Amino acid sequence: MDRIVDVATDKVHLSAYRGLLIVTLDHEEIGRVALDDIAAIIVHAHGVTWTTNLVVKLAERGALMVLCAANHAPVAMTIPIEGHHAQNARFRAQWESTLPFRKQAWKTVVQAKIRNQGSLLSALGREEGEALGHIADRVRSGDSANAEAQAARRYWPALLGRDFRRDRDAGGANALLNYGYTVMRAAVTRAIVAAGLHPTIGLHHANRLNAFALADDLVEPFRPLVDAAVQQMTSSGDSELNGLAKARLAALLSADLDMQGSNTPVIVAMQRLAQSLAMSFEQKKQNLTLFQPLTPLAWNAVASHIPDSAIR
Repeated sequence: MDRIVDVATDKVHLSAYRGLLIVTLDHEEIGRVALDDIAAIIVHAHGVTWTTNLVVKLAERGALMVLCAANHAPVAMTIPIEGHHAQNARFRAQWESTLPFRKQAWKTVVQAKIRNQGSLLSALGREEGEALGHIADRVRSGDSANAEAQAARRYWPALLGRDFRRDRDAGGANALLNYGYTVMRAAVTRAIVAAGLHPTIGLHHANRLNAFALADDLVEPFRPLVDAAVQQMTSSGDSELNGLAKARLAALLSADLDMQGSNTPVIVAMQRLAQSLAMSFEQKKQNLTLFQPLTPLAWNAVASHIPDSAIR
């Protein structure tokens, strides 16, 4: 199972022993998790230390360590540099991909994101959902008309209220969104590396200081899943980023999506998207595998999904 381990206790020490993550505080063990079960360790707390051996063992399993700032947004990750038999060829195909190819792929990603946003609004009974569907239909190659931003201007007020502003440094709903997006970004990064691709070489995002440009591209269609959970939480008065909130957001990775008529966990949908992009690079023909927009019933199931194995 792919588990997200959240480290929120100050001054703990993380180490690896006989295939286990060992968490200690003042030399006393306070928790352990099988390394094979871990998709990512997300560190929020202050004064946390860890061993190099732990990071090596995580990398050997394709797992990540994510370091977050005070606003719960990621500022650094450790990722494995090996792990796929065709990595060199795929790196080369990725690097040599043409601008028209990347623009068409980005168009597909943006359309999927906006359609998912519109689907979520429609499921909540918001009339703006239909408008976002029309915006998605008009996305051009490379999103040259910035349809993504046009959709966002309608989306956020309709989803979280007219007074809501997306602010990475704010608390409340924004902190919840930051954490949920961090979980999604880490899982997408892992899928990218497992597919033999490099997370720095993006389709659209290209900031030279961003080591995870491709992850920021491919995570976009999955963001509305986080938005759905946050909307449900805040509408019921739960806007604090506490342990239960983190469990609900991490649990999204095991929620079911519709991919080609079959139920597929979110984390597997990410893997299939990354693999389809890798094959597209090699074949020089864009053919991304994405999940279908959710039904109202499915949106509710995703937003309230908390499996027994949620993080503690």
